[in-house]
Amino acid sequence: MKKDDNDAGGMSYLGSLPRRVVTLYLPLGVFVFVLLFPFYWMVITSIKPDQELLSRAGNPFWVIGPTLAHFEKLVFHTDYPAWLWNTVVVSVVSTFVSLLCSVLAAYAIERLRFRGSRHVGLSIFLAYLVPPSILFIPLAAIVFQLGLFDTRWALILTYPTFLIPFSTWLLMGYFRTIPYELEECALIDGASRLQILWKIVLPLAVPGLISAGIFAFTLSWNEFIYALTFISSSEVKTVSVAVVTELVEGDVYHWGPLMAGALLGSLPVAIIYSFFVEYYVSGLTGAVKE
Repeated sequence: MKKDDNDAGGMSYLGSLPRRVVTLYLPLGVFVFVLLFPFYWMVITSIKPDQELLSRAGNPFWVIGPTLAHFEKLVFHTDYPAWLWNTVVVSVVSTFVSLLCSVLAAYAIERLRFRGSRHVGLSIFLAYLVPPSILFIPLAAIVFQLGLFDTRWALILTYPTFLIPFSTWLLMGYFRTIPYELEECALIDGASRLQILWKIVLPLAVPGLISAGIFAFTLSWNEFIYALTFISSSEVKTVSVAVVTELVEGDVYHWGPLMAGALLGSLPVAIIYSFFVEYYVSGLTGAVKE
């Protein structure tokens, strides 16, 4: 009863409008403003004519005569469609490979109960903590020796080095929430481990798979260091690298096309998050529940 009184007292604190403004609306508004202002600046810069961009007169936070000339230049006078296609191919294939390896590794660690499985799981997660800025040095030598430099395969085969560890750790936590009794019943009925994984575990782990997939796809889409190191040809570059290397000529920054490229490059990830945000949250919740 005393706990209920405390809860009621805590909720009544937000009963008056001034308290709600100070403790809820104002901090939330500041947070949303700081979070969304870069996207707003991208949008207005991408539709602002060069005259307004280079002029010191007028309001820098508003557009007087919006134009789509920067988007036209980006799409029709640069290799941006090829950069976007490269990014899609690399991100999708890397995500698929990483999910496949992560599912098998997470299921083996959590369900096969071999000696040292917990230490293996911890080692996989610790591998995620190694900065890519250190890993790309030995990976560069391997890519050169395999003859994969300046190809999409250089990125497809190196991205899983930082995607698999975290995805495996996340799926381990989600598999842990699935009752083991379901698998025991299937084993008694004569099902194999692969059948159990395909027909029982994976359908129950869809939120975790979506969460890991979104995580892997986002990291692949936004990755910069590997793409900058392993790719040199303009037609093979991804959006994250090509926008900042191909649209800057010496000390001349083409801000309109730059912001248009950044805006178009960020839309696919934003759309994916908007559709699967509930699965993403539930997958992370399942991963950290225990």
